[in-house]
Amino acid sequence: MAVMLVHEIKHLVLKDIRLEVKQKYAINGIILYVVSTVFVCYLSFSRIIEPETWNSLFWIILLFASVSAVSKSFVQEGRGRQLYYYSIASSQSVILSKIIYNLLLTAILSLFCFGVFALLMSDVIVNHGIFFTALILGSFGFASILTMVSAIASRTDNNFTLMAVLSFPLVFPLLITLMSVSKNALGTTTWAANSNVLLVILLINTVVVLLSYLLFPYLWRD
Repeated sequence: MAVMLVHEIKHLVLKDIRLEVKQKYAINGIILYVVSTVFVCYLSFSRIIEPETWNSLFWIILLFASVSAVSKSFVQEGRGRQLYYYSIASSQSVILSKIIYNLLLTAILSLFCFGVFALLMSDVIVNHGIFFTALILGSFGFASILTMVSAIASRTDNNFTLMAVLSFPLVFPLLITLMSVSKNALGTTTWAANSNVLLVILLINTVVVLLSYLLFPYLWRD
């Protein structure tokens, strides 16, 4: 059972990667959004910006970019394709493959966003280890939460509207926690001072994945 699950997840993830490579306009649009938004911030602040403001802008831009990237997970696939997946793979394989693929996508997007920020707005991070740990955990959280919300929104006609309405209240507590940890990374903080918060973020992400694994089959049958 476990071997079959891993086999199905691998092929579904590879399928999503091939589709993303084929449909380059989606990821190119997100990259254009990140670059243009950061450039507008650069022009607005003229490279003079407080570290706290830098931190807030970074996470807000990353959140909206992640919503744009993940929102198409189920929306872009029609009923016919979903029925085909239903006949060849388990519902658990589908939701886990989507979460893994979106995790890879948001992680790459996060690193790209940081690179653009560091290039145009300067690098104000002091403790890069804690910041990048929060960045990866944040990518994991955004991917897991937004993937499940995308699955729910795809069952309605106004899927993009519902995606926005449902995602932000769910992501907001995670966003505030991530901003708090990354704010600490702006100074000479230690791992011991942030380990409990990072562990809580990891546990939240794990709970979201488990809930998706258990509840998605009921949504998948409809």
